[in-house]
Amino acid sequence: MKEALYIAAAAQLSVAVLNLFLVRIMKWEEEVARIPQLVREVFHVHAWFISITLVIFGVVTLRFAGELAAGTNDLGRWLAAGIGLFWLIRWVMQFFFYSSSHWKGKRAETIVHIVLILLYGFFAGVYLWVGYGK
Repeated sequence: MKEALYIAAAAQLSVAVLNLFLVRIMKWEEEVARIPQLVREVFHVHAWFISITLVIFGVVTLRFAGELAAGTNDLGRWLAAGIGLFWLIRWVMQFFFYSSSHWKGKRAETIVHIVLILLYGFFAGVYLWVGYGK
């Protein structure tokens, strides 16, 4: 389980960095420029705070992977369960919040959709196992 936590931590740190460049990666500059200033500012602030949250998840996991994997500390189990719940909700939203029109019939977008489903499911599974599996 310790190795799975290390992988989850590294992947979350990667997602945190990618999240900061999401507008450029997805080529959303024009769309983001067209939305009202307040909505655009909220979008950017939320992107930063999601990235900061993922960095915290990743760094704490890297630092305490052994303790989390051992499952002998209530705080560690609660923390893992909370992170797992965060990712479980994100995984569910990938199915039920986003319209399939964003990816259906589009090869690259479908691949990204599937990769995200697998990644978020992996995160949820690892952390929920640590939080509740012992």
